[in-house]
Amino acid sequence: MTSYDTLTQTLTSRYSCRAFKPDPVPDDTITQIVDAARHVPSWCNAQPWQVTITKGEATDAFRALMIETATKGTLPAPDLEWPTKYSGDYSERRRTCGFQLYDAVGIEKSDRAERAAQMLRNYALFDAPHVAMIHSPSELGPYGAMDTGGFVTAFTLAATALGVATIPQAAIAAYAPQVREHLGIADDRMILCAISFGYADETAPANAFRTERASPEQIIDWKS
Repeated sequence: MTSYDTLTQTLTSRYSCRAFKPDPVPDDTITQIVDAARHVPSWCNAQPWQVTITKGEATDAFRALMIETATKGTLPAPDLEWPTKYSGDYSERRRTCGFQLYDAVGIEKSDRAERAAQMLRNYALFDAPHVAMIHSPSELGPYGAMDTGGFVTAFTLAATALGVATIPQAAIAAYAPQVREHLGIADDRMILCAISFGYADETAPANAFRTERASPEQIIDWKS
């Protein structure tokens, strides 16, 4: 198997896990994941990413905070502005992903209460035993955030290679002030996303579907 084949196999086997076992991931394995992810490129080699990782009681406390914050109607206050809208293919892909999830867990598209309950599973971290909070310096703006996106991708791929399931979650960043205060993250850093991670509950219906991907022909605009 070539290096390309190995990479492709890892990329295609990665998915967003929405149900985890309670078993913790060993510290050494988590360190291996970060050790691999830190090699991604960044502008001027700034390496702007930092990650705050919870385990045990710290995860449970953070989960409780997120559930309380989301259910009491706290207004979102993300450090990065949310997308203004999803249109065209972006809207269709978003809708398809949502409907695939609802179908997998047996929620009717018209059942707004159950759809809302499923959405709140984000703030329960899908019962993951760990969450990695990803942040970058505010002074580096969107380019620091873009570089850190590479770290997020590498983190999820390294985890997959080690048998650890992940789900990057922008939803957690909706409550950046609460996250920052609870985890002691400095005011001069932007809260970008969370990665909930652990070992997948492969029997859970929520883990039974896979999203589609655009083809190279849909992505590439050749010029010659």
